[in-house]
Amino acid sequence: MTRLRFALLNAAHDGANTRRNFRREIDADLVEFDAVDGDLPDHTEFDGVVVTGSRSSVYWDEAWIPPLVDYVAEAADAGVPVLGVCYGHQVLAEALGGRVAGMDGFEIGYNEIRRVRDDPLFEGIGETFTAFTTHGDAVVELPPSATLLAENDRGVHAFRDGHCWGVQFHPEYDAETARDVTDGKRDQIGDARVDAVLESITPEAYDAACEAKALFENFTAYAERLAAERADAAAADD
Repeated sequence: MTRLRFALLNAAHDGANTRRNFRREIDADLVEFDAVDGDLPDHTEFDGVVVTGSRSSVYWDEAWIPPLVDYVAEAADAGVPVLGVCYGHQVLAEALGGRVAGMDGFEIGYNEIRRVRDDPLFEGIGETFTAFTTHGDAVVELPPSATLLAENDRGVHAFRDGHCWGVQFHPEYDAETARDVTDGKRDQIGDARVDAVLESITPEAYDAACEAKALFENFTAYAERLAAERADAAAADD
């Protein structure tokens, strides 16, 4: 089978770390679009769509956000597998009829997350696992047809709706990105908390969080199976 082709909708305002991380973790040809600049595909002819994190909130009044939400809804409706990460998870929730709101406080650092049911996306990942989180918003209402997959005491951390998955945490982060993002939160959460989180970004913590990276391979494998099934069905119709 030919190599998979995914649309990478980069919603990061400074996308260099984001680009590096997703290109390292996803074994597919990534066609990148700068969503913040209003750059989006004009079709949904991809094997998958991946939506990245962002420092924006889905509910902010910024011109680039509604078209991004609309495109994700269009891709989902077309049956394209979608993976939304952090902000992308929130975009996916909004696109499918859920709701996102600001949290009481901010979740940041390596945190424990609990799976609440089995799903192909989490194959090979433990019932409790460690992942880096950094967010002040959360999905407070799942889309009507979505299923909760993972959570912690701060809220929803993963859901599935058909061929679409959202994860609130950041499995793509390397330690460098975790440090950069944390250091950039000083104005938001204060020096003391930032310094404490920086101290917790250790090789051991990063190694523990690498377990969650399996979801990228699982998503790609799912997209590959789906593409093969559709190719077989199309061949049978000829």
